[in-house]
Amino acid sequence: MKVYAIRGAITVAVNEVDAILTATTEMMKEIISKNQLSESDYISFFFTTTHDLNAVFPARAIREMGLTNTSLMCAQEINVPGALPRCIRVMIHVHKENDFKPKHIYLRDARRLRPDLTQAEELQ
Repeated sequence: MKVYAIRGAITVAVNEVDAILTATTEMMKEIISKNQLSESDYISFFFTTTHDLNAVFPARAIREMGLTNTSLMCAQEINVPGALPRCIRVMIHVHKENDFKPKHIYLRDARRLRPDLTQAEELQ
């Protein structure tokens, strides 16, 4: 077993509780599905949001999904001029077998953050 980090990001249209929780849940379900994760795999989740998203902590979505025994942290991204707005990012640390290949998930406008990964996904 090794420790791996899985990355993901998604954007939301508005700074509202429902929009942030819905987007976070969508991103997390995709990450969990594509990486075939189970609760016993998780070490921790680290979420960040851009400065324009502050209506709710994205980690709340994880708790509402029933993951109550995993360490969660939220922080705000550095406010870099010209950066992608209204973006939620996550880095998940997991224990997986040595041959595991993390599948990083970038949804909606966040696909622009890692075109190298999203284009490779489209070709598969």
